[in-house]
Amino acid sequence: MRLGTVKYYNSEKGFGFITPSNGGNDLFFSAQGLIDKIETKNIVLFDINVSNSSVEAVKVTVLKS
Repeated sequence: MRLGTVKYYNSEKGFGFITPSNGGNDLFFSAQGLIDKIETKNIVLFDINVSNSSVEAVKVTVLKS
């Protein structure tokens, strides 16, 4: 699991971006990858799913609101 901060989340559209704590590019996540209710600026734990066309945060869990 990795640590990051929710940079942006749109609940109506069901997607957002996480800024990893260790640096690097922001990661896309979709509502399908959420375990908890999430809001912008939440501190989260997440896994990464790598496919041929993208890197996405999955299993996103809120640590701190």
